[in-house]
Amino acid sequence: MAEPNDTDSSTRALELLKSRYGFDQFRFQQAHIVQTLIDGGDAMVLMPTGGGKSICYQIPAMIRDGVGIVISPLIALMQDQVDALNTMGIRASYINSSQSSSVRREVEQKMLNAELDLVYVAPERLNTTEFIQLLERTTIALFAIDEAHCVSQWGHDFRSDYLQLRLLHETFPRVPRIALTATADKRTREEIVQQLGLQSARVFIHSFDRPNIFYRLSEGQNNRERLWQFVQQHHAGDAGIVYCLSRKQVEAVADWLSRKGRTALPYHAGLDSTQRALNQQRFLAEDGVIIVATIAFGMGIDKPDVRFVAHLTLPKTIEAYYQETGRAGRDGLTANAWLAYGLQDVISLRQMNQQSEANETFKRSLHQKLEAMLGLCEQITCRRQTLLAYFGESLPQACGFCDNCIEPPHTWDATEAARKALSCVYRTGQRFGVNYVIDVLTGKPHERILRNHHDAISTWNIGNDLSVNQWRSLFRQLLVYGYLESDIDQYGGLKLTPRAKPLLRGEESLSLREMTAARKKSRSEKNKANLEVVDQPLFDALRALRKSLADENSVPPFVIFHDKTLREMVAEQPHDLAGMAQINGVGEQKLDRFGAAFLSVIATHRAELEQQSLISS
Repeated sequence: MAEPNDTDSSTRALELLKSRYGFDQFRFQQAHIVQTLIDGGDAMVLMPTGGGKSICYQIPAMIRDGVGIVISPLIALMQDQVDALNTMGIRASYINSSQSSSVRREVEQKMLNAELDLVYVAPERLNTTEFIQLLERTTIALFAIDEAHCVSQWGHDFRSDYLQLRLLHETFPRVPRIALTATADKRTREEIVQQLGLQSARVFIHSFDRPNIFYRLSEGQNNRERLWQFVQQHHAGDAGIVYCLSRKQVEAVADWLSRKGRTALPYHAGLDSTQRALNQQRFLAEDGVIIVATIAFGMGIDKPDVRFVAHLTLPKTIEAYYQETGRAGRDGLTANAWLAYGLQDVISLRQMNQQSEANETFKRSLHQKLEAMLGLCEQITCRRQTLLAYFGESLPQACGFCDNCIEPPHTWDATEAARKALSCVYRTGQRFGVNYVIDVLTGKPHERILRNHHDAISTWNIGNDLSVNQWRSLFRQLLVYGYLESDIDQYGGLKLTPRAKPLLRGEESLSLREMTAARKKSRSEKNKANLEVVDQPLFDALRALRKSLADENSVPPFVIFHDKTLREMVAEQPHDLAGMAQINGVGEQKLDRFGAAFLSVIATHRAELEQQSLISS
């Protein structure tokens, strides 16, 4: 194809952004990513859930010659994604095992005829000779590798089929590629680059911060009852996701919530595929549905008005926690991330890790990630600062929008205990793990300690003022606050960091979260974007129209318009199509198809208010 002119392509990109998506300007680094792909370059993009990753490859696929091939692990969601694109006037389709052979042939012919902008496929299909031969006969605009963290064995959702995607570059060296993910720590990012051969790609890392999400994590008893209190108090009519560790727990909690009067549906890999798809479709299409799920649910779910994500068991890693909570509030409105955990969660996850058939290096990595997750739970400072620091990002000031910021936890002076812990790590040679160091501190004379003569050092048996669990909590928090680091390539041995020196020298003190069996919990801040009482009827009427149109078009309501767009309609109350076109999220296609109907509802509401005003006067 001819080399694109930067000015012409950027103008065209903005035109498509407005006409197809209804937005006047790109957000964050979207414009630079779009231009990189249009110019034929590779890109690696880390952007939080709801940050607008899909626009980064969809617009270049419409501008470049040929069809954009999107690799996604989400066969169950491909039709929803394609329906949403078609509603915006974008020529999109998919190829997967749910289609008949005749339908697949029809899509393939459209690819060859350049009649499609985007085609979604699973990574397994890219590994077949038949499909590669089809691509060799097709003009390809770009390859988009979604959920790219799946390529990393150090990530939280490894998929072996992703390992073969490096062949794309070898087979189609002139086709630009974009790898996208919402969650990847430094090691995972490095492996994505290595496995996909993206050493020359431009890397775009947007802030991982989701400022609209309120984080609350708590240890305690009766987690199910606490969940119900949370849902009733803050989300009585809202859609949400509840994550559980096991299929059995999913079924029990979904049934319990249903008996409480909520529409709650189970989702896990053990369900019949038809029932699983039906439950997912109801969650997308209906308002106020709660999905109770294992981690099998959620990746790629593009439902913008999920108002809460709750965890009844502890996630295995901070990456998993961040990705799962990121499914709340994709529309930018306030949402809650609520987590309840207990000692049994820790025991269960550690047992799962120990029983894994993975090699020892990988199991040590999982152990370290679990300890980091526990450290996040037990810390006393801003949750958001720690979450962002985990992904290599700093937040200079506390966020003021998490439980620790709003309700500072009870603390204890851990200065002396921390010095004992750090001194013991140092005097045992900075090469042993947490359990070994605790055994030295509490004076357990097992064979290994005696063989190393660590029963003769000054920190032997000086730690009996704390329980083993309290020592573990202390070490987890020393790790999360950066006083210690764990080297998984050296069997998890603890090492002091430069930050430990001032504490050891007595130049600073340290307060940590108090370990108690249960704590009294205060009310969570709802901080929900409320409508004025007079505007609520209009918002409800617009939602009712949206649901009717969605049913007519066999798509979820948010495909018509997001809640955020409806709220802006309520605020602006446009009088004509020109005014409606200025609302964010109203593109040309949707304006033509739905604009008049929504204007009619707004006009009716305005007339009713005027009539009420005349009567009252």
